[in-house]
Order: sequence, then C-alpha cells, then structure tokens
Amino acid sequence: MIKINKISTKPPSDLDKDKCKSKTESLAKKIGELQRIIYAEKKSSVLIIFQGLDASGKDGTTRHVLGECGIAGTDSYSFKKPTDDESAHDFLWRVHKMTPAKGMFMIFNRSHYEDVLIQRVHNWIDEDRVAVRMNAINAFEKLLHKDNDTLVLKFFLHISQEKQLEKLQERIDIPKKNWKHNPADWEEAKLYDKYMDAYEDVINRSELPWHIVPCDKRWYRDYFIASTIHDSLKALNPKLPHIKN
Repeated sequence: MIKINKISTKPPSDLDKDKCKSKTESLAKKIGELQRIIYAEKKSSVLIIFQGLDASGKDGTTRHVLGECGIAGTDSYSFKKPTDDESAHDFLWRVHKMTPAKGMFMIFNRSHYEDVLIQRVHNWIDEDRVAVRMNAINAFEKLLHKDNDTLVLKFFLHISQEKQLEKLQERIDIPKKNWKHNPADWEEAKLYDKYMDAYEDVINRSELPWHIVPCDKRWYRDYFIASTIHDSLKALNPKLPHIKN
C-alpha cells in the first residue's frame, strides 16, 4: 500500500543539481534518438501520462524531457473540461481516440484519470461510480498494453502544498508568467488534502504502476522522469528496419 504522505516531494540530499541537469540534457537527446527509431520501426507505441496538481510542472516536463523528440511521430493532448458531445458519451470515449498508433509517441497532459480525481473531489460522482470507472481504466490500459504493444508510462507529479502555492503566486508576481494565472487554481489549491487522498487511492487501485515524482525542485523532477522514460524505451530494444535482400 502506497502512502503518498510518506513520499518526499524533495530530491535526495546527496544529489548534485548541476550534474543532474547535465545528465537530463544527455538523456533527453537519447530519448529523442530512441523515439525516432520507434517511429521508424512501427512495432510498438508509447503513451506518457502526466498527472498532477496545478503548478506541478506538466508543461515544463514535456519541454525539458521530450523536447528532443521529432515532430514526426510525437504528439500531445491536454485534457480539459469535456465538451457537451464528450459528456454525452462514456468517459473513455474522448480518450481512446487519442491513443497512439504503432510507432507514435503520445503525451497526455492530464488524462482519463481526471474523471476519478476532480469529479470525486467535488463529489460529482459517488464511490460506486469511482469503482466502476477504475475497473474500466484498468481494462482500458491493459488493452493498450497487451493487445496493441503500447508502453504506458504514468507519472504523478508530487508537489508539496507550500511549493504549489509558491508557484501559483509566481504567476501573479512575474509578468511573463501572468498568462498562466487563473483564480480558479487558488480555489482548487484549497482542496490539496482531498486531492492527495484521491490520488493515493487511484494509484493503489491501478494495475499498471505509477511513477511518483518528487517535484519541489524542477531539476530533479526532470532528471527523475528523463531517467525513467529513457530506461523504459531502451528496454523495448527498438531496431531500425533495413531493406531485405
């Protein structure tokens, strides 16, 4: 049983910031190389899911860790409030059509988990509906992984309440970040503890594992995620196809 409040949001004390940043840059280039091989090989696909509270760094992670991936073969999607058409279907309808084809990388900024997180925190669904949806999510991810050779990598960006409030304040105090400011984010931040309870339950109910990423220091967040993605891609052992004589 994973207890989120027992997992630090800070990096290990013995790590060197500059060395980690240098390693992240190197890993990002290697991830880009592996992505292009996977795109050429077209045997498997990769789905990377970033989940976390506002200001945990989902956009920044995408830029710093996956910025070396080729435009061809890489796509991303940010899940927001469902449209009327999406709400008229089952909650996975809008998600399934965004999953990656063979050879493709797809990055989800938020995901299908919103439907068992924000909806649960605000009591828009009851616990019976949560159980039904978690069963559907597990079956959905197993289908992608087992039936379509999709590597599913799920990252929970674990930020402390103090750091989240600091980052939200920066959106007010720093002019170039003003465009990110949304008053609603401050209201959601008041529900920090409820979100942590919801994330903890979702992580423990998931059949495909989550990677819990300490996010109070951006440099360590990027290094942690880059290392995990690189090692997971390398384990696929992708090969460039060659013309057969």
